[in-house]
Amino acid sequence: MSEQPSILVCFGDSNTHGSAPMRNFDDIRRFGLNERWTGLLAADLGPGWRVYEEGLPGRTTVHPDPIEGAHMSGLAALPIVIGSHSPIDAMIIMIGTNDLKARFSVGASDIAAGVECLVRSIRTLCDAPGRTVPRILVVAPPPILEIGCLGDIFTGGRTKSEALGPIFRRMTERLQVEFIDAADHIRSSEIDGIHFNLDQHRVLAGVIGDAMRNLVKH
Repeated sequence: MSEQPSILVCFGDSNTHGSAPMRNFDDIRRFGLNERWTGLLAADLGPGWRVYEEGLPGRTTVHPDPIEGAHMSGLAALPIVIGSHSPIDAMIIMIGTNDLKARFSVGASDIAAGVECLVRSIRTLCDAPGRTVPRILVVAPPPILEIGCLGDIFTGGRTKSEALGPIFRRMTERLQVEFIDAADHIRSSEIDGIHFNLDQHRVLAGVIGDAMRNLVKH
């Protein structure tokens, strides 16, 4: 019987979905499989891994969205994601940008607490039924820019976003999960201040690929 590939689930929002920078509200383009970071990561890791994209545009850490819908809560989605893809060997969580929307009125510490809820939920959802508890890599999203068609939605978010990296780092150290601060490697597009340009997807895929190879060595 041939060896089964390791299962990696990438859990996040529009930047995991591969949404292109938006020039207006009707611009809902998505980069191709061989362009967005998840597809590039899958190609980089090779046949020993199966990479599943679980990126939903608008997804928050734990907040039902009063405008876009209750299904935007990442915490609410986790039981379905875990159940669909188990057994899972590793999970990447890159989320928190949508929590910066003015409508939620939360700070950087609250966003980190939301990610902590996700990490703890993953462990509980897997450990209790005897599933494999995956290795977890948390990626802090890079700072946003309050520009373009999305600027008003994220009013006040830039300053909060600049604090995410250090706060996420402390949280992941306490939880003993792996961490990457995306701000050390990539930047948000100057078109809409939220999404990543193609060259940034390539950089991010390389950084995460290196981290995943290091993760499985330990």
